[in-house]
Amino acid sequence: MNIKEIARKAGVSVATVSRVLNHPENVAPKTKEHILKVMEESEYIPNWFARGLNFNKTNTIGLLIPNILNPGYMEIAKGVEDVAHQKDYTTLLCNGENELDKERKYIDTLIKRRIDGIVLISSLLEHEDIMNIKKQEIPIVLIGENKYMSADVPLVRIDCQNGAYKAVKHLIENKYKDIAIIYGDTPEQENKRKLIGYKQALEEEKIIENPEYIIEVGNNIEEGYIAAKKLIDLKKPPRAIFASSDLLAIGAIDAMKDYEVKVPEQIAVIGFDNIQMANLIEPKLTTIAKPMHKMGVVGARLLFDIMDSKDNGDQIKPREILLQSKLKIRKSCGHKERIGEIF
Repeated sequence: MNIKEIARKAGVSVATVSRVLNHPENVAPKTKEHILKVMEESEYIPNWFARGLNFNKTNTIGLLIPNILNPGYMEIAKGVEDVAHQKDYTTLLCNGENELDKERKYIDTLIKRRIDGIVLISSLLEHEDIMNIKKQEIPIVLIGENKYMSADVPLVRIDCQNGAYKAVKHLIENKYKDIAIIYGDTPEQENKRKLIGYKQALEEEKIIENPEYIIEVGNNIEEGYIAAKKLIDLKKPPRAIFASSDLLAIGAIDAMKDYEVKVPEQIAVIGFDNIQMANLIEPKLTTIAKPMHKMGVVGARLLFDIMDSKDNGDQIKPREILLQSKLKIRKSCGHKERIGEIF
C-alpha cells in the first residue's frame, strides 16, 4: 500500500494525501478525517524515513558508545535517550567496541541515513573524522574526553584529575601511604588525568612514587584481577589500591578473595564511576561517583540546543561543560557503618 493507492481509495489527489501527512493544518477537517479513516482501514504506515529525507529531517540522532558491556556507558546512554524520547526523537545506538575502524563505519552509516545529530561518548575518532561530520553540517557533541579535542566541538566531561585526587587523598587521610594505582588504557585522555591526580595527591603528602605500584591495563574486570594479583605478589604489596574504574576495582577485590587477602584489613580498595554493582559486592566499594546519567542528559540537551539553533538560523558557540564527581564512602576502605556514607 502506497500514497497513490490511498489517494485512489479516498477519491482525492496524491497532493491532498501528502498535505494530510505533512501539513494537516492546511486540509479541510472533513477531508482530513476521511483520508485518515481510509489510511486506518488500509493499515497504511507512512515511510517516515523517506518523508524525513524530503524535509531534510529524520527526527533521529546517533549515539556512539565505546563498549556496550560497560554499565557506566549505558547510564550515560540512558541520559541521552531520556532527552531524545522527550523530544520525540529516535536514538540509534552504535557500539564501537573501542575500535577506530568500527567507529568510522558507524559514522559513515549515520551520515548516509541523514541523521539529525550525533553524540560521541569517549570516542577514538580523529581530527579528520570529526571534520568530515562537520562538513555534512551535522551537529555533534562529545561526552567524555576522546582522542580528538578541539575548542570548536562542544564537550561535556568530568574533572577526572580532581576525582582521582580526592580518591587518593581519602586513602591518605585514612593512614594509607603505600598506595597503588590500576588504571585503564581506555578512555585514554580521562585515565591520563586520573594518573596525574593520583601523583598530585602523593606529591602533596611527600609520598615517594613506587613504579611497581603503577599498572596500566585494559579497562575490565579480568584485567583488574590480573593487575591485583601482580600487586599481591610483590615483595612489599601496597596497603591500598586506587582503581580508575569500578570494573577494575571489582576485579581487584575478586583477586584478593581468591588469594585470601582481606579487604580492607590488608589492602583497601577505592574505585571510580559508582556503577550499580559497586554497592552490591562485598565489601561494598568506596568509589568516586560520576554523574553519568547527568552527563548524558546535559550532552543531549546541548545537542538539541544546537539542532534547534540550526533550524532557526542561529548559531551557538561550542563550549565545554565540566561536571564534578563526589566521594562515596563505603566499606572497602575501612568504613564500618553505612550511615556515614557521603552522598
